[in-house]
Amino acid sequence: MVATISRDELKEKIERGDKFALVETLPRTTYDHAHLPGAINLPPDVVVQLAPALLPDKSAEIVVYCSSPT
Repeated sequence: MVATISRDELKEKIERGDKFALVETLPRTTYDHAHLPGAINLPPDVVVQLAPALLPDKSAEIVVYCSSPT
């Protein structure tokens, strides 16, 4: 199931210390410039290669974010 959460909901999850994987799907250079605390980088062009190693728990909650004009 894929659900969307707001920025405020994500902020609350981080502040509560909820257990989840936070994944940024932007290019490495963007990630290196700035990213949310605790986020891992998984650029779209290497998802197939890196996802199994970076996200091995298939039952884990995963929050994915990228850039957005809003």
